[in-house]
Amino acid sequence: MKRPLITLGLLLAALAAGAGPGAHGPNGEHLDAPGAANASGLARLPDGSVNVPKLAQRRLGVRTLLAPQTQAAATLELPGRVVQDPNASGRVQASHGGRIAPGPQGLPVPGQAVRQGDILAWLHHHADPFSQANQEAQRAELRAGRQLAEQRLKRLEGLEGTVPRKEIDAARLEADAWAARERSIAASLDAREPLRAPVSGVIARTELVAGQVIDARDVLVEIVDPTRLMVEAQTPDVTLGSRIASAALAGVSGVTLQLAGVPRALRDGTLPLSFRVRGEQAVPLAVGQTVSVIVALNERRPGIVLPAEAVVRSPVNEPVVWIKTGAERYVPQPVQVLPLDAKTVLVTRGLAADNRVVVQGAPLIAQIR
Repeated sequence: MKRPLITLGLLLAALAAGAGPGAHGPNGEHLDAPGAANASGLARLPDGSVNVPKLAQRRLGVRTLLAPQTQAAATLELPGRVVQDPNASGRVQASHGGRIAPGPQGLPVPGQAVRQGDILAWLHHHADPFSQANQEAQRAELRAGRQLAEQRLKRLEGLEGTVPRKEIDAARLEADAWAARERSIAASLDAREPLRAPVSGVIARTELVAGQVIDARDVLVEIVDPTRLMVEAQTPDVTLGSRIASAALAGVSGVTLQLAGVPRALRDGTLPLSFRVRGEQAVPLAVGQTVSVIVALNERRPGIVLPAEAVVRSPVNEPVVWIKTGAERYVPQPVQVLPLDAKTVLVTRGLAADNRVVVQGAPLIAQIR
């Protein structure tokens, strides 16, 4: 059985070798077609390096740089959380129980801008049946007392000239007093309290619903100023606050952090450091958002400063940079890095000053297979 198979194979090879343009094999394949090849020339070599032709380098926008050895501020990355600035935020709470009714502009919604003093809703008082009955009885007594005082005043005014003037004045004052007390009780029975915005800003959270019954001290609305936020970072090092030179948010450009102060009390075993967010415009942050805070210390550390996009991840999730070793060859190099700010990093180990590092297009090179 082997001899016929060998003969058939030799026959097909001979046909392919002498086939003219457009010739087809027994299964419809093109006998004159060349073998499969990578037309772009992009290929990953067995040693892990990558071959990138000149034309592909221009198409991918690959740029390299001879990064010199330098000194940069030592940095640390701390976990943080966006919090409210106590001087630019406020809460609307109920001082007593009642029922919610919409304000002049309706009930507020999250994201709505408000000004200090705006009425967000009305709070209608409510009392238990026993207290309500006592107030109604007191109101009836005051009404009766007012009517008697007014009748006595009319009688005395009819006897003016025979009755001393001071008695008429005293009766008038008494009638006015009864009327004022009655109005006070009547107002308390049908009273409603305006819930006003304590500061100007944006509604961050609201729990208001028409007809909702609330209790005293319930937090109904939270208002924040998006241009005045703070970040709270946690660190176990109690001496870190005195060594911070500057701070920034990882991955957020155009934002700087200013240390508000160094606390002298631990919280859950860590020191909470508060930073004020500074930006040219409203920063894209939300209260409660978790962030990474990069703090630069007063200490200096040797290394090579590179753009953050020059560092990519290897298949084993190891930070690497790509080094150009030839006209069309790039080699991955594992490194150790520290973030300096949102756009740059400091390579502390793995590079030499004579390495030509890819600073633009590294993620595209890492995807070549």
